[in-house]
Amino acid sequence: MAQLAFLNQSRSFDAARNAVRFVGHDGMFQVLFFIEVGALAKSDTALQRTEPSETNWLSLFDALRNSIQDVARKAYSYRRRAFYTLTAADFR
Repeated sequence: MAQLAFLNQSRSFDAARNAVRFVGHDGMFQVLFFIEVGALAKSDTALQRTEPSETNWLSLFDALRNSIQDVARKAYSYRRRAFYTLTAADFR
């Protein structure tokens, strides 16, 4: 498994990508991650039926942070890149 750590707990909504952005670190290297809102919505049926907002996406990310980071570590361990986009398919 890669030595990917999530030292910085900040995250932000990227409207252009329709995703939540967060950062991991492998030693001194920064790795950028995006999780598509579709992957977040898949886990919350109530959110699927409402008009989601940036606040809702960030709150849902916070609630799912550990599992999202586990999936990010797995993706990073397969192939090391500068950035990743996690989709609903990554959360099977």
